[in-house]
Amino acid sequence: MADADGIRCMLMRGGTSKGAFFVEADLPAEERDRADLLLRVMGSPDPAQIDGLGGAHPLTSKVAVVSRSSVPGVDIDYVFYQVAVDEPVVSTAQTCGNLLAAVGPFALERGLVTASADRTTVRIRLVNTGDVAAATFATPAGRPDYDGDTAIDGVPGTAGRIDLEISGGDKRLLPSGEVVDEVAGHRVTLIDNGMPVVLLRADEFGVRGDEMPEDLEARDDLRAEIERVRVAAGARMGLGDVSQQTVPKMILLSPATEGGSISTRAFIPSRVHTSIGVLMAASVAAGLRIPGAVGSDLAQLPEGNGETVIEHPTGSSPTTVTVTQDADGTWRATSASVRTARKIFDGTVFARPRR
Repeated sequence: MADADGIRCMLMRGGTSKGAFFVEADLPAEERDRADLLLRVMGSPDPAQIDGLGGAHPLTSKVAVVSRSSVPGVDIDYVFYQVAVDEPVVSTAQTCGNLLAAVGPFALERGLVTASADRTTVRIRLVNTGDVAAATFATPAGRPDYDGDTAIDGVPGTAGRIDLEISGGDKRLLPSGEVVDEVAGHRVTLIDNGMPVVLLRADEFGVRGDEMPEDLEARDDLRAEIERVRVAAGARMGLGDVSQQTVPKMILLSPATEGGSISTRAFIPSRVHTSIGVLMAASVAAGLRIPGAVGSDLAQLPEGNGETVIEHPTGSSPTTVTVTQDADGTWRATSASVRTARKIFDGTVFARPRR
């Protein structure tokens, strides 16, 4: 097989996710062949992913494919692949804001960009969604510095600070055009500030909103109802039939309990996130700042467009959003957040010969 000699690969943590990073030229150009290869690299389908790089959880079964961009003003193109754990499914329906934190350092490691002075900014096109991000990180001696004193909840210890700024361009913040929709008998806000999400009140689903992920996952009735709403919401958001997709993400909102702005539990969609994705947090923060949006009455927000502290099962995620409204009533948003990343290994990965 073409990959019998192995493929150059770097395993990296980005934010609270972990994934395999590849230069696009090292992978098959045909999407069907690429998906087949990624399944074999990650060890899917298998609940343990025992025969591949995957970590038996959606947050550790991810792939980033990176290349130089031909778009003016953009340095790097980043394509995200969510590799299902126990199904032979590879999806590009969403992007990943956590792995995004590692894209700039990876591009520098592979020589796709060059460092500038002590800190380098890399402009990245999120190919899955069309959003554009700027990642700024320390580059002493022209190399990424993964060490530092920045801590993010959901990751042990500290690491080097990475500043992310993300803009949605001309994309509508509210895909349906409405601040509130009624979907499958529930009042929801459909929002996409980098990640399509559905904002829901936890108390409408008979939960407090501060339960641990495993407790929510054990509720078959809860999962079934949320999935029913998700499928209907996906169609309303223009995503088509999402029954086999991982978007939109479903966010249960409740009042903050630890001094933050809001408490969240994110269904992604069948598992519950142990923290919250960067772009999920950005979408939640933007939604809370739209008057009348679901959950806006539960939130404790600073004046103006400031930092929104999103509480999640393992801590909190501060996100700064700027929300504006055009003269025609269209809502738009940009966001900024702080993440960290780390190179775990760099070498050659050998895909299993067949699935």
